Amino acid sequence: MSSPIKTAIIGFGSVAEKMHAPLITVCPDLQLVAAVERSTNRCEELYPDVTTYRSLDALLEADAADLIVITTPNEFHFPMAMQCLQAGKHVVVDKPVTIFSHEAEQLHELAEEKGLICSVFHNRRYDGDFMTLQKLVREGDLGNLVYLESHFDRFRPDISDNWREKDVSGNGITFDLGSHLIDQVVLLFGVPNWIQADIRKQRTDAVADDYFDIVLDYGTLKARVTAGVLVNVLTPKFLLLGKKGSYQKFGLDVQEAEFKLGHKPEGAAWGVEPAESWGKIFLSEETRAYETVPGNYRILYQNVADAILKGTNLDITIPQTISVLKIIEASFESSEVGKRVTRAEGGW
Repeated sequence: MSSPIKTAIIGFGSVAEKMHAPLITVCPDLQLVAAVERSTNRCEELYPDVTTYRSLDALLEADAADLIVITTPNEFHFPMAMQCLQAGKHVVVDKPVTIFSHEAEQLHELAEEKGLICSVFHNRRYDGDFMTLQKLVREGDLGNLVYLESHFDRFRPDISDNWREKDVSGNGITFDLGSHLIDQVVLLFGVPNWIQADIRKQRTDAVADDYFDIVLDYGTLKARVTAGVLVNVLTPKFLLLGKKGSYQKFGLDVQEAEFKLGHKPEGAAWGVEPAESWGKIFLSEETRAYETVPGNYRILYQNVADAILKGTNLDITIPQTISVLKIIEASFESSEVGKRVTRAEGGW
């Protein structure tokens, strides 16, 4: 296959418009050529070289693209990804990839059988604060680690019209944000020995979960991931404790805000956090600001392109996401019955 790779987006909602499309168009080895939208031509209006199709069937029949990016609601991820792979197309699926782990296993088997790339848009692996956390863990500045706390808190007391808050499969904050936070912890420390979860609907008339608190056990280290929509106070994004010191970080990665402002992900300044927003490292002899590694979502699509064109190893693989999905499945079980679920029980 030659560069640039002809690429299509399925679904063109806010995230596709503000994030996926800009990332694809700045990747030198990808060319955005098509979009599937049911009733609008928004992608074509923004990118005149794009052709709009009204269905995935029509796109595949036209054979217009070699890489297909699926950004639809979660319930459509599995059937659409299977259809694309069966048609011989490489695929990137928005996280958490599928609703059920057995569906992700089928995607992996089919991609392997056909020799195709199938990856997942876990963009928060490339958040600057998380990359900084990886650096701290790798370099050991805090000594032997004992505790990680990871938050994604917001104050959204009113239920929105977004599909994630409706009565549909794959809805709720655990699939949405929990998949990110669990993926980050597993990337740092591997799969846990056991998990215990508390998943709730806190807002009046909520039909989808809007709060989770999940503990992941690693023996001498405990990780806790939590998110809620009724948090109207500043909480740390990360708190990492070790026997030599601690790291605390407030505030979100700067990239999402830049995308929402319509800024293109270009240049050396992209993803660079201002010094006043850096986290702090607390050691016995000093407390100091700790520079945040620049975030860079551009890595994700370039890695996918390199995997297709050069056979480079994928950074984000389906087997990795299967483990995360099994932990999410175990979290719902744990919350429902009020008990720990072990690795053997959860099968991750």
